[in-house]
Amino acid sequence: MILSGFFKDSFAASRLLKFSTELPFTNINQSYQIFSHIENPNGFICNTMMKGYMQRNSPCKAIWVYKFMLESNVAADNYTYPILFQSCSIRLAEFDGKCIQDHVLKVGFDSDVYIQNTLINMYAVCGNLSDARKVFDGSSVLDMVSWNSMLAGYVLVGNVEEAKDVYDRMPERNVIASNSMIVLFGKKGNVEEACKLFNEMKQKDLVSWSALISCYEQNEMYEEALILFKEMNANGIMVDEVVVLSVLSACSRLLVVITGKLVHGLVVKVGIETYVNLQNALIHMYSSCEEVVTAQKLFSESCCLDQISWNSMISGYVKCGEIEKARALFDSMPDKDNVSWSAMISGYAQQDRFTETLVLFQEMQIEGTKPDETILVSVISACTHLAALDQGKWIHAYIRKNGLKINIILGTTLINMYMKLGCVEDALEVFKGLEEKGVSTWNALILGLAMNGLVDKSLKTFSEMKEHGVTPNEITFVAVLGACRHMGLVDEGHRHFNSMIQEHKIGPNIKHYGCMVDLLGRAGMLKEAEELIESMPMAPDVSTWGALLGACKKYSDNETGERIGRKLVELHPDHDGFNVLLSNIYASKGNWVDVLEVREMMRQHGVVKTPGCSMIEAHGRVHEFLAGDKTHPQNEDIEHMLDEMAKKLKLEGYAPDTREVSLDIDEEEKETTLFRHSEKLAIAFGLIAIDPPTPIRIVKNLRICNDCHTAAKLISKAFNREIVVRDRHRFHHFKQGSCSCMDYW
Repeated sequence: MILSGFFKDSFAASRLLKFSTELPFTNINQSYQIFSHIENPNGFICNTMMKGYMQRNSPCKAIWVYKFMLESNVAADNYTYPILFQSCSIRLAEFDGKCIQDHVLKVGFDSDVYIQNTLINMYAVCGNLSDARKVFDGSSVLDMVSWNSMLAGYVLVGNVEEAKDVYDRMPERNVIASNSMIVLFGKKGNVEEACKLFNEMKQKDLVSWSALISCYEQNEMYEEALILFKEMNANGIMVDEVVVLSVLSACSRLLVVITGKLVHGLVVKVGIETYVNLQNALIHMYSSCEEVVTAQKLFSESCCLDQISWNSMISGYVKCGEIEKARALFDSMPDKDNVSWSAMISGYAQQDRFTETLVLFQEMQIEGTKPDETILVSVISACTHLAALDQGKWIHAYIRKNGLKINIILGTTLINMYMKLGCVEDALEVFKGLEEKGVSTWNALILGLAMNGLVDKSLKTFSEMKEHGVTPNEITFVAVLGACRHMGLVDEGHRHFNSMIQEHKIGPNIKHYGCMVDLLGRAGMLKEAEELIESMPMAPDVSTWGALLGACKKYSDNETGERIGRKLVELHPDHDGFNVLLSNIYASKGNWVDVLEVREMMRQHGVVKTPGCSMIEAHGRVHEFLAGDKTHPQNEDIEHMLDEMAKKLKLEGYAPDTREVSLDIDEEEKETTLFRHSEKLAIAFGLIAIDPPTPIRIVKNLRICNDCHTAAKLISKAFNREIVVRDRHRFHHFKQGSCSCMDYW
C-alpha cells in the first residue's frame, strides 16, 4: 500500500488500521506503526487507534492519542469522548476526566446522551457521586443507560437510600436495575428487601438468581442459598461461574460434601470445571469437609494453578491436621504471599506446635514478608504458651515501629499475653491505648487481673465495663466468678452468679458451675459444693469433679475424697488426674496398699501421670525442665545453685513438706525428691541466667505444690529476687517472702 500510494488515501489507511487493531494476535505496536505512517489522520483514524489501546489494556496511551489530536488540530467527534471517559474510568483518573469534560463543554457535545452516560459512569467509578449526580440531573436527555449508570454508582458505594430513590424514579425498571438493587441489599444485609424485590420481578435472568443466592451466602444464610440454587436448577436456568462460587462457599460452611459433589458434577456437565476460581472453590470445599484426598487429586490434576490454589491446599491440610504435608507443600511453593505464611504459621499454632510457629515467623522476617494481623495473633499466642516474653515484647515493638494499627483482636491477644506472663502494667498500657475495645478485650483484662491476684481491681474493671455500656457475655462471668474463687469471695460469687441469670438473662453453662464448685471447695464448703454438683442441669465435667476432689485433699476430708475419687476412677479410668488425686488421698493416710492398687490400675489402663514441667525464658530462648531433670547443658551450675538455695532456705527456717511426696520412702529421700521439682530447677536456672532486677518468670503445666510455694516465697527473700510463677490456675508473684495469692490458691 505504501509503494502503490494507496496508503495516502485516508479511507484505505483507516480500513487497514481497523483490521490491524481488531486482530487479537496482532501486537498493538504494529498497529501504531501503521498509524504513525498515515500522513493526515482524521478523527475516525484516531478513534480507531484509541479503541485499539483500550482493547489491549493500555488506556494511558489512548489519552496520548488524544493529545496528538489536539496538537495536530484533528477534530474530535461524539465518538472520541466516550472512549476517553472509559479510559479515565479504568485508570480511576478523575482529574483527567474533569479536563476532558471541559473540552466537551467547549465543543458543545454536552447534550450527547452517549457522552453524558460515559461521563456519569466515570464519576461513579471514581467514587465522586456528587459530580455524577450533577451531570445526571443537568442532562436534558436521559435513557435507560443513564439511569442504570447512576444507580450502579450508588450501588458501588453502598448508598442504599439514594439508590432506592433513583430506582423508584426510573421510568422503566429493567432487569439490570433490579439485579443491581438485589446486589446492594445483599451487601448491606437487607435480605428481606432483596427477597421481596426478587419475588416481584416479572422477568428474571441468570444474574437475578445469582444475586439473591450470593445475598444469602454473604449473610450466612447458607441453607437458603442451597434451597434457592436447587429451585434455580429445577427452573432450567443455566449456571455460571459466579453462582457456583456462592453455592460451593455455602457447602463449605455447612460441611455438606454430598451437595458439594453434586455441584461439582454439574460444573463438569456444563463444561466450566477448568476455570481456576472454580478449581480453588472445589479444593476449599473438599478440604473444609475433610476430604483432603479429593482436594489433593484436584490440585494435582489442575493445569492452571494460581496462588489461591496453593494456599487453599495448604489450609486444607492444616484443617485436617496433616501439618507435615502442609509444610512440604508450603516449602515447594514457587511463590509465597502473606496468605501462605499465615496459613502455615496459624496451622502450627492451632496444632500447639508453638516452637515451630516462632521459627517459621523468623524465616518470614528473613524473607522480608511483612506480617498481617492473623500472623501476629498466632505468633503472640505462641509466645504466650512458650512463656517467651522477650520475643512477645519484640513483636509488640515491631507493631509500634511499623505503625500497624492494633485492632480489637490484636489488642486482646497482646493483653492476654502480658497478663499470662505476669506483666500487668504492660497489659494495662495496651488496654488504655486501644481506640476500640470489644467485650473480649474487657474479658481478657478482668480475667488477667484476677489471675495475677488483683481481684479487687478485676471486679472494679467489671463495673467499669458495664458503665461504658459494654454488655457482659458468658465468658465475662467465667472471668468474674474466677476472680471470686481466687480470693474465696463466696458471697460475692453467689451475687454475680445470680445476677448473671436474673439481670443479664444468661443461662449458666458447665464452666460457670465449675467456678462455683471450685469457689465453694476452696472455701472449705465441701458439702455445699457437692450439693451444687448434684443439682446441676447438665452432667458435671472432669474439671468440676476435679475441683471438688482437690478441695477434699486440701481440707483432708479423706472420707468424702475417697468416695468421690473411687466413683470418678470407675467412670473415667483413663483420667490421670483423678487417679493421681485418689492415690494422693490414700498416701496422706499412709494407706500404701491402696496407693499401689491405684497405680496398678493406671498401669493396666495405660494411664501415665502428666509429668511436672516448668518453662523459663532467658535471653530470648525458652528452657524447659521436668521433675528430676539432669539433662540441661548447664546442669552442673544448676546443681551448685540448688545447694546454695538449700543453705539459704535452711537459714530462713524452711522445712520440707514431705506430705507432698506420695511415695513409700524414707524422709530423706522425700526431701531430695521435693527439691528436684521442676519449678525449683527452673528457679535455680533463673538465678544463674537472669540478672537482677529482671523478674524470674516461670510457667508450670500443673498446680504449684505447697512445698514449692513455700520455698519460692523464702527464695524471693533470701536472694532478693522477684519470682513470677504461672501454674495451671493462676499467677503467683513472689516478692520479699510473700505471694500475691496471700497463700490462698
